Amino acid sequence: MNAKTVLPAVAMTAVSMVLTLAVVVMWLGAAVPWPVALVVGLGIDGGWLATLAYERRLAAQGDHSRTVTAVGWCFGLIAAGVLVAHALTAEESAGAWLAVAWLPIAAKALWLVHGLWERTALTPTALGAIRGIQQEARDEAAVARARLRAEAATEETRLTAVTEAGARVARVQAKTAETLSEAWSTLETARKGEETGRALTSVTTRVTADVTPCWELPVWGPTERVAALPLEAGPALTDEALDALVDEIRHSETPALSYREMATRFRAAGHSASEVRLRAAWKRVAA
Repeated sequence: MNAKTVLPAVAMTAVSMVLTLAVVVMWLGAAVPWPVALVVGLGIDGGWLATLAYERRLAAQGDHSRTVTAVGWCFGLIAAGVLVAHALTAEESAGAWLAVAWLPIAAKALWLVHGLWERTALTPTALGAIRGIQQEARDEAAVARARLRAEAATEETRLTAVTEAGARVARVQAKTAETLSEAWSTLETARKGEETGRALTSVTTRVTADVTPCWELPVWGPTERVAALPLEAGPALTDEALDALVDEIRHSETPALSYREMATRFRAAGHSASEVRLRAAWKRVAA
């Protein structure tokens, strides 16, 4: 993975060093002997390369020196300045020389990008863990979306079923109301008919001469609960009287009546006693 950033940086560095050395030899060769120009060019490239190597060593150790970085950028700027000065003083192809004057700066920038890449690079294990976490998050999101869609579909189905059931109930109620209305109309027509009185006279008893009973239809509407009539509590039976009464009812038939039959006849005769006393009397009599 480092090759993606280190190879462009190495290539750009080599091109800029060769170009700087050639320009220094060509430019200063006319003024000084060419060995001197060669030494100057190698000095610039050597300083540039030495600071770069030291920066790489510190980076491998996880360290960083601002002084070394500043010196490296100074050598890069010197190389770029030499190329710019040569382009400005060249009589031919000045534009071409000026176009390649940025190569040393570009090489330093590529090494900076490579250093950032190395500081943020992760191991394959960490990258695999990150991919696993991302995949798990995507899976959970997909499951949540599927669950929401399923719940929405279920709710839609339930609402549809409830709506259809309500519509069916409304139709049945409407049909029932229509049928009752027709039946009520038929009864009303029959009650007001000319032959109704004669028919009723033939099946009912006259209360008064020449008077035909009137057939009134029942009235549909709210009803009021009728209060229960208060019952006058009679005198409570003594145990002796209750035993005698129970024994009498029990032996009123042969074979003797059961407790349920005796209790039914006891209450039908208008007597009153609690269930506990009545069962106790039954036990005393039947013992």
